[in-house]
Amino acid sequence: MPLAGVILAGGRSSRMDGRDKALLSLGGATLVARAVRRLGPQVSRLALSANGDAARFGLAGIDVIADADDSRSGPLAGILAGLRWAAALDARPDALVSAAVDTPFFPPDLAARLAGAAARVPGAVAVAASAGARHPTFALWPLAVADALAGYLAQGGRRAGAFIEARPHVAVDFPATGACDPFFNVNTPADLAEAEAILRRTA
Repeated sequence: MPLAGVILAGGRSSRMDGRDKALLSLGGATLVARAVRRLGPQVSRLALSANGDAARFGLAGIDVIADADDSRSGPLAGILAGLRWAAALDARPDALVSAAVDTPFFPPDLAARLAGAAARVPGAVAVAASAGARHPTFALWPLAVADALAGYLAQGGRRAGAFIEARPHVAVDFPATGACDPFFNVNTPADLAEAEAILRRTA
């Protein structure tokens, strides 16, 4: 299944005192650089969903795509932008895999396992899960859901989990390792310090 990928980096970073989370340093590399290195090998084309000046990321060869509007629709706006970007590629993929920039330890087999599960339920969204919780920003989205997603956002919908639940979907469980939950995310300075500790434990 040909796949494109999108890294979601359009959040406001309000719990990081307004600092751009994508540009936070973890173990000597920015979170966005870590996400590119982790998701890039899993997909055929990769984009970054972010608003503002794209040059600040310094990502050669990576398309930076903005939300279609300034409605602050959360990660779904970035996913919709990613779906539209993927649909316009010359080598059109079958689906889009999304990942959040603030989750530095997400699985290196994320795309393959989501695609394998989605293949068993044609047209389904495949969503990652761990420790009894689903992580809807880590999902495989068939390109055909773009119109439905646009309609959901136009009606004021914002919750990715609710959108997924209303459609054919399958959850894929990724077990925690000894170091951490693979979907540990960095929301606060304390989380960033914990991520540094995880890196030291796994070095």
